[in-house]
Amino acid sequence: MKRTAVIAVFLAALASCSKPPVPKEYGYFRIDLPEHAYTPYCGGMDGVPSLPYKFLLSCQAEVRSHEGGKYWIDILYPQWKAKVHCSYRPIKGNLKELSDDAMEFVYKHTIKASAIPERAYENPEAGVYGLTFDFAGNTATTMQFVLTDSVRHFFRGAVYFSNVPNEDSIAPVAAFVREDMLTLIESFRWK
Repeated sequence: MKRTAVIAVFLAALASCSKPPVPKEYGYFRIDLPEHAYTPYCGGMDGVPSLPYKFLLSCQAEVRSHEGGKYWIDILYPQWKAKVHCSYRPIKGNLKELSDDAMEFVYKHTIKASAIPERAYENPEAGVYGLTFDFAGNTATTMQFVLTDSVRHFFRGAVYFSNVPNEDSIAPVAAFVREDMLTLIESFRWK
């Protein structure tokens, strides 16, 4: 009887070693995102001065003044720890300098980015022209954009998340915020 038990244990141990262990994939929490909804925004409330531009703002976002300059704002998504830094500069014969500065901010991320596709945007009726940049890879920013009328106004936005860059974990929220930024761009008007 003991011999049979020892043989059974030995065979069970041998059988269990036949398949190599397979690590389980790392999972992420499910994020339920709301429907997109927007409201017109042009400043003049919550400590933000009246702005020389207006756009449609996501109902999921809040706006705060940014100390970097006049008419600079941060669009905050506190529930997802996301922030869109937005800067505004008047053009005074320095369009090339402003454009070069914006490109430097974009291509500073080439070390971590696996790709940075850019797309041109234009709305001649509103006098709004620009570029959008989407960042692939584990970069500090997921999207940046610049808007200008090429004569008087220059606006730049950059989306950041306040956590360690991990493209997979923030992908649903990054896509949600990206759609909001595309709506902002398409609705953007100079005052």
